[in-house]
Amino acid sequence: MSQSTKTVLITGAARRIGRAIALFCAGRGMKTALHYRNSKKEALELAEKLNRIHPGTARAFQSDLSDVSEIKKMVSKMGKHFGRIDILINNASVYEKNQFGKTTLDDWEQHLNANLRAPFFLSQEVVPWMKEGGQIINIADWAGIRPYADFIPYCVSKAGLLCLNTALAKALAPKIRVNAILPGPVLLPEKSTPHFKQAVIEATPLKRTGTPQDIVSAVSFLIESGSFITGAQIPVDGGRLIS
Repeated sequence: MSQSTKTVLITGAARRIGRAIALFCAGRGMKTALHYRNSKKEALELAEKLNRIHPGTARAFQSDLSDVSEIKKMVSKMGKHFGRIDILINNASVYEKNQFGKTTLDDWEQHLNANLRAPFFLSQEVVPWMKEGGQIINIADWAGIRPYADFIPYCVSKAGLLCLNTALAKALAPKIRVNAILPGPVLLPEKSTPHFKQAVIEATPLKRTGTPQDIVSAVSFLIESGSFITGAQIPVDGGRLIS
């Protein structure tokens, strides 16, 4: 199947890495379902931009992914609108610092619901809309393997996503491939100080931060060249996992 006949659902598509992935997919001629939660203005502007390039190929959908009933409604709307969903990219994520001893149940559930439960139920709802050769790409994190002490709920949720990645790859083979990308210091938190950025660079073997395009390149490889790959975990981290 050519890329131009495919439909891709990208969660958290309005900003940052999700936006970069959406621009790549649209550039390949794919129809794009753009999920957003709060970034309505950015999502609608992105959909308008993509439709100027390829009229009628992009549409934004709002949903709170922590609510499974909303996931079901959103995927149903997307499936009926596009007729099929060939690729699911689980990109939306919550990333908050939570000090041990002061972490609340809400902190815990916020991360586990958004970063682990949502990708599972999204996958479960999307798979019936997929044909042979469908793909799920999970945007995980290298910290799911090497966790930070002050981000335990986040890191545990990403570790769980890696387990889910393997389980789904087994459950959905041979019809659907499931793989994970593990970003490292690609986009630092928006309020990062110069001192923090320099410390991250020094801790990274390649001595630089990455860019959204580095994640896009990995997504491109899996979509266009990875036909014999499933259950993989691909670090895009400048070497942080080996440092």
